[in-house]
Amino acid sequence: MLTSPLTPQQRIGVLMPRKPVTLIPIEAPVQQSNFDLVEVLVAALAAAEYTLQNGDVLAVSSKYVAISEGRIVKLDDIQITPAGAALAERYQMNPTIAQLVLQEADHIFGGIPGFLLTFKDGILSPNAGIDRSNIPGGSAVLFSSDPYISAARLREAIQSRLNVEIGLILTDSWLIPGRLGTSGIALATAGFAPVQDERGKLDLFGNPLVVTRRGIADTICAAAELVMGERDEATPFVIVRDTGVTLTDTPITAADVAIEWPMDIYVQSLTDGLLKTDPQHPAS
Repeated sequence: MLTSPLTPQQRIGVLMPRKPVTLIPIEAPVQQSNFDLVEVLVAALAAAEYTLQNGDVLAVSSKYVAISEGRIVKLDDIQITPAGAALAERYQMNPTIAQLVLQEADHIFGGIPGFLLTFKDGILSPNAGIDRSNIPGGSAVLFSSDPYISAARLREAIQSRLNVEIGLILTDSWLIPGRLGTSGIALATAGFAPVQDERGKLDLFGNPLVVTRRGIADTICAAAELVMGERDEATPFVIVRDTGVTLTDTPITAADVAIEWPMDIYVQSLTDGLLKTDPQHPAS
């Protein structure tokens, strides 16, 4: 027999109670060259008098990971090629940064004065994620050579050292199209699926969801950024507890979260899908 969809009030009544998500910031020393990240984490946890628990998700600053791997470059050591110089001239950029972007980006779409929009390790990012903040002047920090491998190795090392099963995110901050301010984004994930597919499930009124896929890793990352900070907070680790994620040892790659360009509404709408304005009938 067919039954009517539950009303929102009825559906709220049958939701299973869950624990509130907890964010635990963990401070650690500022680093300027490669170091043993696991040892630093263990010491930081001890100093803060916290322990990782089974099921926790550990958010780790991707820059902190990159520094631990020695992914720091001296800007004076960069050799500028004719292509890099031409890029810098076209977009009014520091030639050294333009050259670094040319070397690091998987693809360069274009740019505005001072910045290039790039595709790097599965995300759209300005200047291929090259970062000159919180590092001595004259240097820059690059992404890890392969963030997903870095995340998997770090998770494995932490679990082995602390005898715990966790999920792990390498956090970064990015600019949301059309919005002021930065937000957190997961550069890489290990230990749980970064995207939760909701297609085919029912909404509050019994309508099947058609396109919804939840960016779980990005959402957790954005929450962690609230306490991680962007300036001088020196908080490269955040324990995120009771997220409800299901842990797995299945390898995660950029393909599990990145969208193909032909399906990306931002990229395609501003390239192949750009609205051609008819001079006689301008778009309203």
